[in-house]
Amino acid sequence: MVLSQEKINQVLKTALNKGGQFAELFFERKVSNQLSMESSKVETVKTGYNLGVGIRVINGDQVSYAYTDDLALEALLETAKVAGAASKYHDNVVINNLKKSKYDSPHQIQIRPETIEKLKKKEVLETVDQSARGIDERIQQVMVNYVDYTQEVLIANSQGLFVEDERVRTRLMANAVAADGQIIQTGRETPGKHIGFELFEEYPPEEIGKKAAEKAITMLEARPAPSARMPVVVNHGFGGVLFHEACGHGLEADAIQKGSSVYANRIGEKVANEKVTAIDDATIVNEWGAFVIDDEGHPAQETVLIQDGKLTDYMYDFKTAKKEGRESTGNGRRQSYRNPPIPRMTNTFIAPGESTPDEIIGSVDKGLYAKSLSGGQVEPATGDYTFTVAEGYLIENGKITEPVRGATLVGNGPKSLHRITMVGNDLKHAPGMCGKEGQSVPAAVGQPTLLIEEVTVGGTEREGE
Repeated sequence: MVLSQEKINQVLKTALNKGGQFAELFFERKVSNQLSMESSKVETVKTGYNLGVGIRVINGDQVSYAYTDDLALEALLETAKVAGAASKYHDNVVINNLKKSKYDSPHQIQIRPETIEKLKKKEVLETVDQSARGIDERIQQVMVNYVDYTQEVLIANSQGLFVEDERVRTRLMANAVAADGQIIQTGRETPGKHIGFELFEEYPPEEIGKKAAEKAITMLEARPAPSARMPVVVNHGFGGVLFHEACGHGLEADAIQKGSSVYANRIGEKVANEKVTAIDDATIVNEWGAFVIDDEGHPAQETVLIQDGKLTDYMYDFKTAKKEGRESTGNGRRQSYRNPPIPRMTNTFIAPGESTPDEIIGSVDKGLYAKSLSGGQVEPATGDYTFTVAEGYLIENGKITEPVRGATLVGNGPKSLHRITMVGNDLKHAPGMCGKEGQSVPAAVGQPTLLIEEVTVGGTEREGE
């Protein structure tokens, strides 16, 4: 153990020397490796090392935070004094004896990334690059990025909590660019999980390169998308980013308590079609956004946010939960020891329904099949969104027909939840990095194939032309 229990006790007592109701210490040691390739050449080989301690003091609604990368006792005590300096004095400062809790991790790591030589990781990049370029001569550029990291955390607080966790994540991101004259299209594949180098047993690098290139070529040959209001079938997996961005952030407790969410004070109300159940679950084994404890030391858990169309709960960290006299839902997360925790999603998804993908597509006479989405913009206060369809196809007479490019989905998240009329049985998750208040954390999105009965599709071809 880098920090002894005795040293941690001293730091917590010092943090509360001026008063305050709660003090917390967050220790992090993180080793990361990154390799990138462009134009069939390795561009970047990086090893990062993050080591430090963050100290938080809470007094009512007031939060003070300070951090240091010096683990000497003198530096830790000085940081604790800085964190506690703004606290208002009162006579009820209580520090419980630390009691270490141990949680067994279900996230078994078969091949630890640090045991794999960089040359082996370089071979992964080369395989992706060669596979993508071999699909079609119109593939003009391939960019591949590999990253793995091992993060050890220790959290202790004045209530006696004392826990540790280790998170190991591995991810590969492949971008293939196809060009034909003035037309340029990109295909992406970005698998990642809370596992080690065995990621590539589930996602072979040659398949990743092939799929990314095939997407780019398909969109290169596609015709311009129509522009109209129409039914949209959103594919499983990363299609869940629409719910994550347009609705998920509005279900985080800080947005609720600030009154900046359309879901504030609506527990028990119908907020979606009865076919919709939405869940945040940090316990999914080996999933990208999973962990054993959150960044405040609370056990990972499953939180049902929407059940059969009715709003049932929000996502809480310690501070927002304390304000309502309830327990945290295990959603306190932070980017590093330099950042205080805030309520964040983990693995957030729409639960599977009873329809098959074929039944959903077969129910649409004329519409759009959004096979994959990419970037988008969302207005957090209202849930209004615009998402780019990275790979799209027309649906005609219940069949997927020709590919279309340049489509965007324009709508409102809360309204779209009511317009989901069919939910598939093919749930899939996809990794991503979620940004909020300047912090980025790994979070998975997910959903089965689903039908939104009406969405505004923006395209470059008008219906009827």
